[in-house]
Amino acid sequence: QVQLLESGGGLVQAGGSLRLSCAASGRTASNYHMGWFRQAPGNEREFVAHITWNGDWTRYADSVKGRFTLSRDNTKNTVYLQMNSLKPEDTAVYYCASNLNLWTMAAEYWGQGTQVTVSS
Repeated sequence: QVQLLESGGGLVQAGGSLRLSCAASGRTASNYHMGWFRQAPGNEREFVAHITWNGDWTRYADSVKGRFTLSRDNTKNTVYLQMNSLKPEDTAVYYCASNLNLWTMAAEYWGQGTQVTVSS
């Protein structure tokens, strides 16, 4: 069993930055591919970025490419999503996912979510 705890969300002005963290508990947490998804009001949950278990491959949604950077520290069982040049359309609840299937984007474990609000 893996539990995920997200942090780092908040309110920021357009053009600003935030760093989200997702701490995973469970002795196998560092063996899993992980990712971030987001859901804005009235929209379906969408893929943001994922990272392989050892950090050697990351992939981003086109909408965040060049602005967001995903990394992980397996010594701390934590992944980080650095979000720069934020736009109002980035406003959403951001969810961390673990044991992610990189082809189907199905995840076994989900966090509770953290709100990111970008004001114009």
